[in-house]
Amino acid sequence: LASVLSRRCVIMRLADFSYEEYQKALRQSAGAVVIILPKNMSAMPQDIVQQFMELEPEMLATETVVPVYFAMEDDELLSIYTQTLTSSSSQGSLSAAEVLLHTATANGFQMVTSGAQSKAISDWAITSLEGRLAGVGGEDLPTIVMVAHYDSFGVAPWLSYGADSNGSGVSMLLELARLFSKLYTYKRTHAGYNLLFFVSGGGKFNYQGTKRWLEDNLDHTDSSLLQDNVAFVLCLDTLGNGDSLHLHVSKPPKEGTPQYSLLKELEMVAASQFPEVKFSMVHKKINLADDMLAWEHERFGIRRLPAFTLSHLPSHRLAQRSSIMDVRPHVDVKKLSRNTKLVAEALARVIYNLTEKGAPGDLQIFTEQMQVQDEQLSAVVDWLTAQPRAAQLVDKDSSVVSTLEYHLGHYLKDVKRHYVKADKRDPEFVFYDQLKQTMNAYRVKPAIFDLLLAVCIAAYLGMMYLAIQVGHCVHAVVCGLFQTCTTLHKCVVSFRCLKLLPMFYSNNNLL
Repeated sequence: LASVLSRRCVIMRLADFSYEEYQKALRQSAGAVVIILPKNMSAMPQDIVQQFMELEPEMLATETVVPVYFAMEDDELLSIYTQTLTSSSSQGSLSAAEVLLHTATANGFQMVTSGAQSKAISDWAITSLEGRLAGVGGEDLPTIVMVAHYDSFGVAPWLSYGADSNGSGVSMLLELARLFSKLYTYKRTHAGYNLLFFVSGGGKFNYQGTKRWLEDNLDHTDSSLLQDNVAFVLCLDTLGNGDSLHLHVSKPPKEGTPQYSLLKELEMVAASQFPEVKFSMVHKKINLADDMLAWEHERFGIRRLPAFTLSHLPSHRLAQRSSIMDVRPHVDVKKLSRNTKLVAEALARVIYNLTEKGAPGDLQIFTEQMQVQDEQLSAVVDWLTAQPRAAQLVDKDSSVVSTLEYHLGHYLKDVKRHYVKADKRDPEFVFYDQLKQTMNAYRVKPAIFDLLLAVCIAAYLGMMYLAIQVGHCVHAVVCGLFQTCTTLHKCVVSFRCLKLLPMFYSNNNLL
């Protein structure tokens, strides 16, 4: 808030956040930058939220020695901000003398953080989970893989809740596991496809959990569902809002393949059962020159497995995929439920080959006791967004991992964990500790107040010294006058005595 920011802590509210002011603080080597986030994100104007989302990647990419903190708004922090803002804005209408006096007497705050220097964590493990539903009718059955990453990401890990990206994808995957586990319970509906469900970790870090899982299944084992006959891999990413669905592919499917059947079934179900949904296919080739892959299906595409990513986002570059603004109100449970039902109906039509059997496009399979449960979807999203899920915070002993494992185990068979640790010699990712610190604010007077106080004390002592010196001089003068008066008195008395004695003697002579 000041014109000179050196050694000052700059405090900004999200509503007043300006990237220009933020850059100014970095250029002038401010002591720190504190960005205050509102308690209720959903109450913020969408243009402000969208603007901050778009700035987050730039903030992450900017190297700076100035520490940047994010804090949720509370009464104490808001009071500090208000007092600082009032103090700064009131100086513009004051005279030079008033500004100097105000500067000397105004209250200030000293912001102090506690915590050691951040260190790299060498043994952090990213955890992924898998479970399956075995098909019936032979050994060499085709396998459909459904994938969703559970971790979140944002400029502040402790404030990364990832509601839509990708809490919605995980919630949909668990609901699909529940629905198809019921179908696979009965002989009449037990299909001739293996269903493999994979909840991946490290999705926001270039899909590290998926990469290691593929290596373990394709390179380090002789028997795996991924090695035999994969029909397609369907990745679920950011599906909790919007009236559009986009099937992102790195290679358009060929006619007659299972992946082509899925594309057509999604189109048919959207058109006949959910006409409000605009469905489209988005083709983007894998760019191996990029450090970060665009979508999770590209991990499978690199290993020559047919894969897609389904999302309501038309592009992987949209900011809401990696933002601390992606909070619970961004997920519309009704739209998530609709999208889940659409995917479930399309998958069922592929698995049971309903189109070739002449089933109409508006035939609904998941009805009555088999319908999608809105309460279940909402409960999972609420649980996921109740805690930050940045990969740096979710270790193998986290409640997030254990709860996901419990839910998968309730619906699926052979639920397993897969761990990924960074190679110490050539790490692809590095996590650090000290992601959350406590900042204490102390009310202090400015340095010029101490200087002014010292000048006042020195002036006071000088005046007292002069007063004492003058007092000594006055005392000396008074004493001198007193002594003079005493001497004169004695002289007068003596003079009178001398004058009387001759008269006495003379009188005696006369007598």
